[in-house]
Amino acid sequence: MKSKLKLITLIVALSVACAFAADWPGYYGPKRDSSSTEKGILRSWPKEGPKVLWTAPVGIGYGGPVVSGGKVYLLDRDDKVGDNLRVFDLSNGKELWNFAYDAAGSVDHPGSRSTPAVDGANVYICGQQGDLYCINTGTHKPVWNKNIWKDFGGGSLPRWALTQNPLIYGNLLIVAPQTSQAGVVAYDKLTGELKWKSPALSGAAGYVSPSIVKVGGNDNLVMIMAGQGFGRSASGGSVNGLDPLSGKVLWTYGNWQCGVPVPHAVDAGEGRVLITGGYSAGAAMIKVEKKSDGSYGVAELFKTINFGSHTQPPILYKDNFYAQYTINERSDGLVCMSMDGQIKWKTGDNPAFNKGGAILVDNLLLATDGNKMLYVIDPDPSGFKPLATAELLESGQNWAPLALADGKLLIRDQKNLKCIAVGQQTR
Repeated sequence: MKSKLKLITLIVALSVACAFAADWPGYYGPKRDSSSTEKGILRSWPKEGPKVLWTAPVGIGYGGPVVSGGKVYLLDRDDKVGDNLRVFDLSNGKELWNFAYDAAGSVDHPGSRSTPAVDGANVYICGQQGDLYCINTGTHKPVWNKNIWKDFGGGSLPRWALTQNPLIYGNLLIVAPQTSQAGVVAYDKLTGELKWKSPALSGAAGYVSPSIVKVGGNDNLVMIMAGQGFGRSASGGSVNGLDPLSGKVLWTYGNWQCGVPVPHAVDAGEGRVLITGGYSAGAAMIKVEKKSDGSYGVAELFKTINFGSHTQPPILYKDNFYAQYTINERSDGLVCMSMDGQIKWKTGDNPAFNKGGAILVDNLLLATDGNKMLYVIDPDPSGFKPLATAELLESGQNWAPLALADGKLLIRDQKNLKCIAVGQQTR
């Protein structure tokens, strides 16, 4: 009997541990799709809101945190000095170590841009001037570093500098310089050896990081290039599918024009790819198919200006997409769109959602509004259904991606990094 009780206790303990065991090692989480497998997320909060476990002061910026092995990694920046990778203890917010390098300079909307990627014993960061570093998490020293802008003939930086969130793919580290000499490049993640570089891609340098989608059971690396100009007058952009192991361009979709593209392409399943942008670009759904001769075909399923996203990629849940579509030209707020492009609902200005981060977890959306508020939302195509809300952030331009690990939500505003208890085990 005692043995059975011990076994049951062990199973329960392991079940609880598994519910809150997943790390958040990179940009938009383990699968780069803003989703988490954690369970036990609180669906309601007390009147005073969820518990803030700790707060750490940080500089201004838009780069999000990641979590690995009980540590929080954040790329911070002082424009007068340079970039600074800061590492905090997830349990209490104590800063454990940092790695900084000189990269002085300021651009419009100053501050950090990108989210680190942790893989094995290393963490990878890419600064706004193209400095790409592999840093050992044990020694806190660089293993290798490159400059993805200067190394490939980049000239003047884009208006809002470089925004590249490193993608780990097997033994490769993939980023997109978007210069005249290389659209996308891949390095050996352990040595920094250049393994391949793609040709220049049609369009200008934007702010999109590469993403992976499935086409006919195979991985395609998708890279969106900027058009020239703003609004609906932009021209010359493209969406490109590459072989992630060689950099070979497999297909190109040319009917997408966004002067300031930021969100990466979203895998919508069955070879479908959703592309979104701001500045009146809206959204396009394409379908990519591999033909019997090995070539690829691209068909446009629909385009719409009634759904889009300025900074964060849409989240897919049960054949519906959710995105914050407040841009310079319109204030649709949080919007739900079906797989076939039908708008189900939008919040508009009541409540307003403007470029905030979101995570799909335990059949819920945890979302900030880009300003002061944090929401728990039931993602339902029949209507906007907020379950809980709290004012937790300093006002203004809180556009960084979120991170979630062990029932703890990490949010970066323009003054602080906050750790918030959103799981039942962390109250």
